[in-house]
Amino acid sequence: MAVTSDPNATTNGTTGDGAPITPDLSAFDGIDFADAEMHDVVIIGTGPAGWTAAIYAARADLEPLVYMGPQPGGQLTTTTDVENYPGFPDGILGPEMMERFQEQAERFGTDARYGTVTHVDFSERPFRLLVDEETPVYAQTVIISTGASARYLGLENEQRLIGKGVTACATCDGSFFRGETVAVVGGGDSAMEESTFLTKFAEKVYVLHRRDELRASKIMQERAFENEKIEFVWNTEVVDVLGENQVEGIEVINNETGETRVMDEVTGLFLAIGHTPNTDPFTGWLDTDDNGYIITRPDSTYTNVPGVFASGDAQDHEYRQAVTAAGTGCMAAIDAERWLAENGRVEPESARTASQPATAKP
Repeated sequence: MAVTSDPNATTNGTTGDGAPITPDLSAFDGIDFADAEMHDVVIIGTGPAGWTAAIYAARADLEPLVYMGPQPGGQLTTTTDVENYPGFPDGILGPEMMERFQEQAERFGTDARYGTVTHVDFSERPFRLLVDEETPVYAQTVIISTGASARYLGLENEQRLIGKGVTACATCDGSFFRGETVAVVGGGDSAMEESTFLTKFAEKVYVLHRRDELRASKIMQERAFENEKIEFVWNTEVVDVLGENQVEGIEVINNETGETRVMDEVTGLFLAIGHTPNTDPFTGWLDTDDNGYIITRPDSTYTNVPGVFASGDAQDHEYRQAVTAAGTGCMAAIDAERWLAENGRVEPESARTASQPATAKP
């Protein structure tokens, strides 16, 4: 996607089918920006992408402001052992890893605050942001690292046992289930990929699907059907997850017969029913695909709005790993630093006089 050379020009966002969306600015009605703070870089959201962006931006003397969002630290705060991030040969707890990321970012001058950016105005620079519906902030550049949320079934015990046998990432957690029996919920390509991957570790993999046919591509179906460790359970839904401190079985129902049964051999439940990118505040401003993931220019973190950059799972629906998120956070900070150096800073319209045109300052 081409990026316009005008530092103050923007385009409305579009969905994956190219249909324009009109941004909603009604939340800014009555909000006084006269005394709003001005920051060179505002990072929206944390997790590996946000904290890495903060580390790089802070080391570049940009004094980034980070709003940590509704789940400070992101999805890793719901993960127990992380064993696939380089530099931790003995593994590390997800929450502890995020604490270390934050400490490193703050060491170099990052201003980390609790709060959620609920509304944005990307019509011109400096960009206007609203935090928790009411606090105004100006940003010369913005780095989005709001992540994506895994879709769960909504069961009470499922939520309680996340990170204790319930997970939405086979790549992250599959190795913890060596020689065990696990279940995968889903019928798309992700479910087939995850179930096949899990056979490297698990003794048995049940694929539970609420219908009697899969949505996955034919090639992915064939790979799963040919794997002797995988058994498909059709027309079946999970109604409860059993266990006090870890998964000790699941209760399922056949949605055709109404018959319920307990699969007490299952010690791991993998949800492969998709993710939802946390990109609602940017609707109408940024180009997204059909699923809401922010579209960035190839080999960069540039969005369609100059001065706004996207990193991590908010723009990555393919890998969704801590290490890849951190990599794009690094890219976003470098992109923001270079873009700001080239385009300079601008004053809010209210601060300009007739002799001060709305152009970047040297």
